[in-house]
Amino acid sequence: MKVFKFGGASVKDADAVRNVAEIISKHCKNNEKLLVVISAMGKTTNALERMLDAWFEGRNKDAAKELDEIKTFHNNITQKLIGGSLQNNYHEVDNLFIELECMIETKPVNTDFDFLYDQIVGYGELISTKIISIYMQTVGIDNRWLDARNFINTSEDYRQAKINWEATEEIISNRLLPLVNRQIVITQGFIGRTNRNNTTTLGREGSDYSASIFAYCLNAQSVTIWKDVEGVMNADPKRMKNTEIISELSFSKAIELAYYGATIIHPKTIQPLLKKSIPLYVKSFVNPEAKGTAIKADSDIKETSKECYIFKDNQVLIKLFSKDFSFIVESNLKSIFELIANAKVQVNLMQNSAISFSFCANFDERKFENLISQLATMFDTEIIKNLTLLTLYNHNSHQLPDFVSEKEILIEQHSKEAIQLVYTD
Repeated sequence: MKVFKFGGASVKDADAVRNVAEIISKHCKNNEKLLVVISAMGKTTNALERMLDAWFEGRNKDAAKELDEIKTFHNNITQKLIGGSLQNNYHEVDNLFIELECMIETKPVNTDFDFLYDQIVGYGELISTKIISIYMQTVGIDNRWLDARNFINTSEDYRQAKINWEATEEIISNRLLPLVNRQIVITQGFIGRTNRNNTTTLGREGSDYSASIFAYCLNAQSVTIWKDVEGVMNADPKRMKNTEIISELSFSKAIELAYYGATIIHPKTIQPLLKKSIPLYVKSFVNPEAKGTAIKADSDIKETSKECYIFKDNQVLIKLFSKDFSFIVESNLKSIFELIANAKVQVNLMQNSAISFSFCANFDERKFENLISQLATMFDTEIIKNLTLLTLYNHNSHQLPDFVSEKEILIEQHSKEAIQLVYTD
């Protein structure tokens, strides 16, 4: 039994959905057992986030407009896919939109933004998978749509939910495995559910993680993540020319690249697969016959020595200075880290001196608004936004790449295998 995962780019329009269905069909001709995890279509998650922001801030007309655009986008795809069969099948998708409409017609009762985020944004995955499942049925690919929330049991840490592994494994082993053994299963990434039946999400881009959770609990033969690139590249081909594919990676190297921010693999994806030595393949949905990248147990892989360039945009640099020029010691650092943890801010790089502490993080305005005000009560603060963090992994030259040589570098850190630079454009 195998697990496939398709991201938003792979199902961004009707032609893309047809392509995904063809890939699935080809892999199931020999009665191969398959569970397929699919993300929201195109940029739907971003659109749902904008709708949520408007609703939360009381801009009801803007929220309704965003929802209309989301609905139109999906209706157009469905009409092109299903055509005359639309009215017979679409009510299931329409019901999901009705649920969303009912939510945003009233004022939010709960003021916890992270909680509301999880109740709304996961609809992108539910709608996407319903459309794709219905389309596959109309073209003769028998499948069963299942709600991932019925199988992924999580904590109540909204937007960063933790998996309750014992409960999840028991549910998947007892209830999902028999279904996968009978037919193709279509389900969602990114979402789970608490014991109190509230929807949770596993973190932005968490669908890869969902695929590895299902694979772990099903004892899958492999996981394949289908991307718009040929495999794991040594740099983002949209950012750099002459990029190269890395044909093989060990789990440990993949974890390091994911930790530094390689967007091709979600950081949490590797660990469940590593525990059961389940290989992970990254392949192209544009060119499905291409070999792609294999990520396997360390002993099976000859490590790559290719230089890797990992970019993280939308970074913010926070500089903290002691107000009285006293040293920043352990007690200060403890307070700083507690505030960062409580704000659920992801820190990517840190640097400290005797009287200052700096950290670079993914910028999220809602999270930072309160965090900065709290830090400012203890320290003099300086905030620099719109930065890029570049990690040069396996860097074997003393010279920095030409494209950063003329940038203003605010922080530079070196380790044995990586150089990290925070710079302005």
